[in-house]
This record gives sequence, structure tokens and C-alpha cells, in this order.
Amino acid sequence: MTPLLALSDPLTPVALAHFLITSGGLFVIGLVGFLTRRNMIVMFLCTELMFQAAALAMIAFGAYHLDPSGQVFVIFILTVAAAEAALALGLVVFLYRRRETLSAEAWSELHE
Repeated sequence: MTPLLALSDPLTPVALAHFLITSGGLFVIGLVGFLTRRNMIVMFLCTELMFQAAALAMIAFGAYHLDPSGQVFVIFILTVAAAEAALALGLVVFLYRRRETLSAEAWSELHE
């Protein structure tokens, strides 16, 4: 059985367009979700969705140009996403313990 796309086969422009349309759609869904939702966990998940959309675009461009640098950028994106996940989860737990709500509106004014 042969693989669908070998590493030495470049993407066609049509296939690249499909990947970029999918990536753009994921990014827009993440952006709209981040801007419209007030729950901090949902906002965090929408941010992660935007990171993954950027990673998909990087991999598609790397495959189109037969250059592995897109995959290297994805490693950096995943590293930043992991660090952001750790910080955001710690912040969400801290904020929930302070006010017992995850609504961003409850934290719009950060004063004591």
C-alpha cells in the first residue's frame, strides 16, 4: 500500500488552497468564539483553535514548497501553546477560587 502523499511530492495549488481555506475557517471560528463567548475556558479553547489553524497553514506551505521549515515552526507553535495552556489553566483555577465564576465579565475591573 502506498501513502497518499509522499514527502517528496509537492502539494498541488488546488490542494494548498483547500488546506488554506480549512485553516482560515478554523481561525475565523476561533476568533469569533473568542470575541463572543464570556466563559474563560471557552475563550482559552478558541485561542488553542487559532494556534492549530496557524499550524495547519504552516504545514501546508511547507509541503507545497518541499521545505521542512513549516514543520519546525509548528514545533514552536506547539511549545507556545503548551506554555499558554499551563499559564491559562493556572489563572483560571486561581480566578475561580476567588469569585467562583468563570465569566470574563466578573473580572472586567481588576481592582481590590
